[in-house]
Amino acid sequence: MIRRFPVKSVCMSSTVSTGLNLAQQEAVNHMHGPCLVLAGAGSGKTRVITHKIARLIQTGMDARRIAAITFTNKAAAEMRERAKGLVGRAARDVLICTFHALGVRMLRQDGQALGLKASFSILDTDDITSILKDCGGSTDAATARQWQWVISRWKNMGLNAAQAEAQAVDDNERITARIMARYEERLSAYQSVDFDDLLGLPLKLMADHPDVRQRWQASLGHVLVDEYQDTNATQYALLKHLVGGTQRADARITAVGDDDQSIYGWRGATLDNLRQLPIDFPALKVIKLEQNYRSTGAILRAANNVIRPNPKLFPKNLWSDLGEGEPVRVVDADHEEHEAERVVARIQSTRAGGADSATAQTQSMEFRDFAVLYRANHQARVFEQALRRAQIPYKVSGGQSFFDRAEIKDLCAWFRLWVNNDDDPAFLRAITTPKRGIGHQSLQQLGVFAGKYKCSLFESLFSSSLGSVLPARAVGSLHEFGRYVNDLEFRARQTLGAEAARAFLADWLTEIGYEQHLYDGEDSEKVAASRWTHVMEFCDWMAARCGGQIDDAAGVSTSTEVKHLLEVAQTISLLSTISERETDQNVVTLSTLHASKGLEWPHVMLVGVTEGMLPFKLGDEAHPTGRADGPRRDAGPPQGAMAPSGGSAVRAATSVGARSDEGLTERLQEERRLMYVGITRAQRSLAVSWTRKRKKGREMVAAQPSRFIAEMALDVTTAKEDPRTKLRALRAEFAKKAADAAAASLAAAVR
Repeated sequence: MIRRFPVKSVCMSSTVSTGLNLAQQEAVNHMHGPCLVLAGAGSGKTRVITHKIARLIQTGMDARRIAAITFTNKAAAEMRERAKGLVGRAARDVLICTFHALGVRMLRQDGQALGLKASFSILDTDDITSILKDCGGSTDAATARQWQWVISRWKNMGLNAAQAEAQAVDDNERITARIMARYEERLSAYQSVDFDDLLGLPLKLMADHPDVRQRWQASLGHVLVDEYQDTNATQYALLKHLVGGTQRADARITAVGDDDQSIYGWRGATLDNLRQLPIDFPALKVIKLEQNYRSTGAILRAANNVIRPNPKLFPKNLWSDLGEGEPVRVVDADHEEHEAERVVARIQSTRAGGADSATAQTQSMEFRDFAVLYRANHQARVFEQALRRAQIPYKVSGGQSFFDRAEIKDLCAWFRLWVNNDDDPAFLRAITTPKRGIGHQSLQQLGVFAGKYKCSLFESLFSSSLGSVLPARAVGSLHEFGRYVNDLEFRARQTLGAEAARAFLADWLTEIGYEQHLYDGEDSEKVAASRWTHVMEFCDWMAARCGGQIDDAAGVSTSTEVKHLLEVAQTISLLSTISERETDQNVVTLSTLHASKGLEWPHVMLVGVTEGMLPFKLGDEAHPTGRADGPRRDAGPPQGAMAPSGGSAVRAATSVGARSDEGLTERLQEERRLMYVGITRAQRSLAVSWTRKRKKGREMVAAQPSRFIAEMALDVTTAKEDPRTKLRALRAEFAKKAADAAAASLAAAVR
């Protein structure tokens, strides 16, 4: 039987193939069976994913049966907008989301099979730290964060507390495993999950409940995975369940990734998933995207040379038809301050040269065209100071998340309590912010009472025997709070659309006196006013989502169905930032290399490229990323988090030996991939700088250029540059032109 498509689909066929090279077309048109698209940096992977979505819809697949999974809200928003441009309104029905958002959807829909109610809470980092301090009997937040890192690592490996304790190599790990057991009990009692559970629990759901697994497999006709090289073991296991197993020749999965850009090994990502894919899926079709549409030939040659020493899972070589371009420059400096001065001079000289060139109209020289990339956040300070002195506007990428602000956490705690009355951490924050005349002693006694009867704090409020442990006045205040929360929950459920939500939120903030609470808590009215402005922005954003507008970190707005306020409140914990409308910011970007992944700039400066910084000190037990690098949710392990104790048994000694051997080799390879990622962020020009000395504590120590500079194999006759010399020459040239013009003007006047 010949399938006939409507005219609209035929027209879309030409749209789907427009602008694709042969390799991209092959990836888009491979419709049946598993497919791995090896997408080199700048090779158009998002274009392939969105065009494949369009192609699937064109061939008759229901848009609701297509899932495209990525790692950040920003990437999902960009993908959604591009798909909308290709297929129009049908893109609204495609499931385009992060792994964690997919996990939330699965648990809201089927979590009752695991004893989890649909209105469960998602705890943030501060809540988790507080719970772990309590579980471990510690008041030290740093210790709790170490436990959190180890527990997260175990969860990403698919281990529960009992399994972790069975595999523990020393007393430290055994203690942490027991703390993990108590932590899991608390989460269950609070009807709450952490971010790792948003992956682990859906996997358990799929593995242990065949009816749920079959329902999800039937609902998904094709699964596309972006940044596949960044998946961990849990995510890969979940994907295999979603696509119906591995041995099926028609398994409909398209994985898009690049082994050369795998830079998140410290948070569980493993290249084993790429290595295992052709083994688990024997019918796998491998397609390489090697044409780069971003960078010049000189930049790509440096990138290919740097990554060459790493072992190859799937060999490839990036190429570009954008021409040779400027040679990659190496800039040396005496120390960090000197390096920052040279970066500023390079920005100024590049802009001045562009403004004076004949191609100034086609080569924009805005501040937004420049990025300064470094290994760890602490390196930014000296560049911030230099840019300020030069009056050059800048922004620091990966700064404080909007949702990490205390005032936003306060409001989110109330929302969480409306959604899930069993969320004890949210209860404690809401009942004390603003203060309601309920003291810490009353709350402590309430906690003891709740623990005795194994119920939540909110449930305890309405116990008939609460009066036996608390005075009547305290019980009355608690009852009043409980009734108010129930009333807010009811009203929020009835509040539909943007205007209603905006009015509700304004009335609620007035009722609890939150604005006055902010001013009472700050010595500076200016700071209080700024915090209140954040609250107003947050309320406007919430109202917009109730009105059906999704506005994510990429600044992309799309329309969905109108929602009630309580439904929107359920999604907040998954979001990391509110849109900043970055397109309006004409500023230089300062960013860590990790945070720069997926971005690009015309002019890039890689700074601090010295041994011991990039690659980071390979002899250290703890990974360098630490809390100094990247956004909080991407933060690496606390220093020493996984270091074995001195009294470890033979098994621990063997583990340490392996870490100092294979582990160091793997870390060097990941650091090399990080350098590769940095190089391939550049479109037109790239400068790499290093210092002869750098600060270590309060001392200046000698430094050596990174081995990666030599591995770039640059032409030594053109590689070195002092941007200050170029800037002085440009200024002299401009001065001469100005003098010549003045002389000509004077001569004309005399005549």
